[in-house]
Amino acid sequence: MSTTSKVVFGLSCIVTAGIIGFVHYQQQDDLNKLHQGVIKDIERQEHRRSQLEIKNEIPVINNIQDGKKIA
Repeated sequence: MSTTSKVVFGLSCIVTAGIIGFVHYQQQDDLNKLHQGVIKDIERQEHRRSQLEIKNEIPVINNIQDGKKIA
Protein backbone atom coordinates (compact mmCIF):
# COMPACT_ATOMS: atom_id res chain seq x y z
CA MET A 1 0.00 0.00 0.00
CA SER A 2 1.32 3.43 -0.88
CA THR A 3 1.87 6.19 1.64
CA THR A 4 -0.87 8.31 0.09
CA SER A 5 -3.45 5.55 0.43
CA LYS A 6 -2.43 4.98 4.08
CA VAL A 7 -2.84 8.68 4.84
CA VAL A 8 -6.21 8.85 3.10
CA PHE A 9 -7.38 5.71 4.91
CA GLY A 10 -6.19 7.06 8.27
CA LEU A 11 -7.85 10.41 7.73
CA SER A 12 -11.12 8.78 6.65
CA CYS A 13 -11.05 6.62 9.81
CA ILE A 14 -10.45 9.69 11.98
CA VAL A 15 -13.22 11.66 10.27
CA THR A 16 -15.62 8.72 10.56
CA ALA A 17 -14.85 8.29 14.26
CA GLY A 18 -15.35 12.03 14.76
CA ILE A 19 -18.72 11.97 13.02
CA ILE A 20 -19.87 8.96 15.04
CA GLY A 21 -18.71 10.60 18.27
CA PHE A 22 -20.46 13.86 17.41
CA VAL A 23 -23.72 12.08 16.56
CA HIS A 24 -23.67 10.22 19.89
CA TYR A 25 -22.92 13.44 21.74
CA GLN A 26 -25.73 15.24 19.90
CA GLN A 27 -28.22 12.47 20.69
CA GLN A 28 -27.32 12.58 24.38
CA ASP A 29 -27.61 16.37 24.41
CA ASP A 30 -31.04 16.21 22.73
CA LEU A 31 -32.18 13.62 25.27
CA ASN A 32 -31.05 15.84 28.14
CA LYS A 33 -32.87 18.84 26.64
CA LEU A 34 -36.07 16.80 26.30
CA HIS A 35 -35.76 15.71 29.93
CA GLN A 36 -35.24 19.30 31.06
CA GLY A 37 -38.39 20.26 29.14
CA VAL A 38 -40.39 17.68 31.08
CA ILE A 39 -39.00 18.97 34.37
CA LYS A 40 -39.88 22.56 33.43
CA ASP A 41 -43.41 21.50 32.44
CA ILE A 42 -43.89 19.82 35.82
CA GLU A 43 -42.63 22.95 37.59
CA ARG A 44 -45.01 25.12 35.54
CA GLN A 45 -47.95 22.86 36.38
CA GLU A 46 -47.10 22.96 40.09
CA HIS A 47 -46.75 26.75 39.98
CA ARG A 48 -50.05 27.13 38.14
CA ARG A 49 -51.76 24.76 40.59
CA SER A 50 -50.45 26.70 43.58
CA GLN A 51 -51.52 29.99 42.00
CA LEU A 52 -55.03 28.62 41.46
CA GLU A 53 -55.18 27.37 45.05
CA ILE A 54 -54.14 30.81 46.29
CA LYS A 55 -56.67 32.46 43.98
CA ASN A 56 -59.44 30.17 45.24
CA GLU A 57 -58.53 30.84 48.91
CA ILE A 58 -58.64 34.64 48.59
CA PRO A 59 -62.47 34.93 48.53
CA VAL A 60 -62.70 32.63 51.56
CA ILE A 61 -60.19 34.77 53.47
CA ASN A 62 -62.02 37.97 52.48
CA ASN A 63 -65.36 36.55 53.61
CA ILE A 64 -63.90 35.48 56.94
CA GLN A 65 -62.45 38.97 57.44
CA ASP A 66 -65.85 40.52 56.58
CA GLY A 67 -67.55 38.28 59.14
CA LYS A 68 -69.48 36.26 56.57
CA LYS A 69 -69.66 32.55 56.95
CA ILE A 70 -69.84 30.36 53.88
CA ALA A 71 -71.33 26.91 54.26
